[in-house]
Amino acid sequence: MRTAIHLSYGVLALAVLTACGSGATSAPAGSAAPGKITVAASDTACEVAATEVAAGTTTFAITNGGSKVTEFYVYAPGDRVMAEVENIVPGLTRELIAELPAGAYETACKPGMVGKGIRNALKVTGEHKALTADAKLAEAVGSYKRYVKSQSDTLLVKTQEFVDAVKAGRIEEAKELFPVSRTYWERIEPVAEIFGDLDPAIDAREADLAEGEEWTGFHKIEKDLWITKDIGADGPVADKLIADVKTIVAKANAADLTPLNLANGAKELLDEVATGKITGEEDIWSHTDLWDFAANLEGSEAAVQSLRPVLEERAPDLVKTLDEKFAAAEAALAAHRKGDGWRLHNELSKAELKTLSDAINALGEPISEIAPVVAK
Repeated sequence: MRTAIHLSYGVLALAVLTACGSGATSAPAGSAAPGKITVAASDTACEVAATEVAAGTTTFAITNGGSKVTEFYVYAPGDRVMAEVENIVPGLTRELIAELPAGAYETACKPGMVGKGIRNALKVTGEHKALTADAKLAEAVGSYKRYVKSQSDTLLVKTQEFVDAVKAGRIEEAKELFPVSRTYWERIEPVAEIFGDLDPAIDAREADLAEGEEWTGFHKIEKDLWITKDIGADGPVADKLIADVKTIVAKANAADLTPLNLANGAKELLDEVATGKITGEEDIWSHTDLWDFAANLEGSEAAVQSLRPVLEERAPDLVKTLDEKFAAAEAALAAHRKGDGWRLHNELSKAELKTLSDAINALGEPISEIAPVVAK
């Protein structure tokens, strides 16, 4: 969950977002195709055209008629995220494909991308053949879950090292460990985001907070490391961080994922790059955004590679395009390697940032085509 800020590169981020949607394509407002559930979102309303849908895959076409960037979610009980699309800018329609078994759900629009959102009940009825009935899609999910397990195991180790350094007052060591530990978090963030308030507890920026909301997690410590230069009072924050990471790792490894989680997650990670890493919004004090950029790109590619056997069978030309665009994006990023890490965001020129933005833009378009291929 991210709040838009006004930086000199903001137009670049919006250009990426308007070019491609999460789970399908973006289009001018009001252009939803027949058979899709339209959602009219504004700053004060979230009008979903249906209150009941058949079990299986459902496509929502969300049009933002308000003045604020918004998000759209489908929640299962306990605010478990079944599907989401973020960064729907005013005047845009974006599409989201979700696989929903029978049950009671809620939809939510979040004007300004904050808070619990404007909610509506959604009933899903009937039986459906799960996408994982296809053996190749089932193996894709299994492959990706193995990737999540490998990354989350290392996330636990590196976060513990970071927490230990913070609690011991070792500022320079903690600074070095900050972007390294976050690398493993950023690779699997689409899975982490499924679990309600745990993601913001771990990863919320100061700009994300609602009035009176407690600030915890990586970015609270980041500010103290780089700005206040005093982490003496951060022991409880560090303890909560590792506790939350342990909880979310356990939940992520036990989660039942669908093939559309992989497809939509690959796109979500590119949106993370477009709205936080390109602009410098994510790591605003440490400027270590390119570590996150690289991790998001790697996590997106891992999801796509898990789906590769299915895509090769159903859309071979798309696979070729994805390979080309991933290679181009990785090459654009590799130009900013510095030792074992990356250049700081504030060391890059506007022209260099635009080159990176263009590469993500070019990759985002074919990635937005994956979910419809998986769902058919």
